[in-house]
Amino acid sequence: MTTDRKSRTDRRREARKETLKDIIRELHGGADPDALRERFAGLLKEVSGAEIGALEQELIEEGLPVSEIRRLCDVHVRVFEEALAAAPSPGTGPGHPLHTLGLENRALEGHLTEAERALTAFEEAGDPSARAAGLGALKPLVERLLEVDKHYLRKENQLFPRLEAKGAAGPSQVMWSIHDDIRAHLKDLRRAVELGDRALILEVGRVVLREMADMINKEEKILFPMSLETLDAGDWERVRQGEEELGYAWISPAGKGGSAHPNEAATAAGAVGLSTGSLTSEQIDRMLVHLPVDISFVDENDTVLYYSATPDRIFPRSPGVIGRKVQNCHPPKSLDVVNRILEAFRAGEKNEAEFWIEMGGRFIHIRYFAMRDGEGRYRGCLEVSQDVTGIRALHGQRRLLDWAA
Repeated sequence: MTTDRKSRTDRRREARKETLKDIIRELHGGADPDALRERFAGLLKEVSGAEIGALEQELIEEGLPVSEIRRLCDVHVRVFEEALAAAPSPGTGPGHPLHTLGLENRALEGHLTEAERALTAFEEAGDPSARAAGLGALKPLVERLLEVDKHYLRKENQLFPRLEAKGAAGPSQVMWSIHDDIRAHLKDLRRAVELGDRALILEVGRVVLREMADMINKEEKILFPMSLETLDAGDWERVRQGEEELGYAWISPAGKGGSAHPNEAATAAGAVGLSTGSLTSEQIDRMLVHLPVDISFVDENDTVLYYSATPDRIFPRSPGVIGRKVQNCHPPKSLDVVNRILEAFRAGEKNEAEFWIEMGGRFIHIRYFAMRDGEGRYRGCLEVSQDVTGIRALHGQRRLLDWAA
């Protein structure tokens, strides 16, 4: 291809991209989706899911708020739905992270169909005994749907960090907030079922089933194709490593080769000199893993360098978090508070931040500590989380000599 022909091709490609971005801008300006679809019918038929994801990423980089992309992402899918419906799902083999996510989506579709039928039967139940039976059928289905959290956690902790490393932070910023909405609505549905609140069950149930079905569509038509175009074989291996720690929803994926835990794979080195005494790297690792608290360390550049892989972590972590900006490890709704804490630590205004929450019947104590060197310079942040339910229940005393009694 001559330079002139290549230049013309590049100009046409750039003009096409700008037209597509203008379509999205018009949507956010209030334009009618059906009118836009009719106006750009020929162009819209050729758009791929990966291209839509890349367009959204560029618009975010150009200043379009993430909240706007999140607010209208369903409208984007609607405008481009003809092209997306015709696009085949990405082909990957057993053991590939996208193949595993796809298997979970097939299982989820079955659970959503069952839940939809159960909701309809509950709505149409005309007497107390029929409604009681309907509630009994809904309870296990809701618990089954709550397993979707594992599916979302693997996206958040394994897939999104690799996309972010390639400059594609849009999916994590947009999808994570939708994940949190779905999680909250599922918990609302569980409470409504426990209370037997018919109106709330029907209202929240219809909403969350639609949200979960829409997320499947967004994943398979936009996120997965975009990820395949963006990530290389090394990235996919890093996504795969650590998936087992977070677990799988409803399935036992095929083709999963065992991999050593990062701590088990580390070889013991010589003794490390500490401020008091010395320990080998293996001893340090064992000590941190056996502490009755969960620890995460973020350096002065807000990069996650370490987490303690304790047997029963309170908040899930996986190797995909290492090297990731800490801001991307928190739900969008808490990002502002995280940044304020780090800024106060960095400025020397605060040295500690403390919180406590109740979660699943447990009382969780969470603390952040500013790490400073001998000259007072900020060198990072230590997060310490502890289940203090049992500690809060202690009373009286138990002395050392009472241990064997």
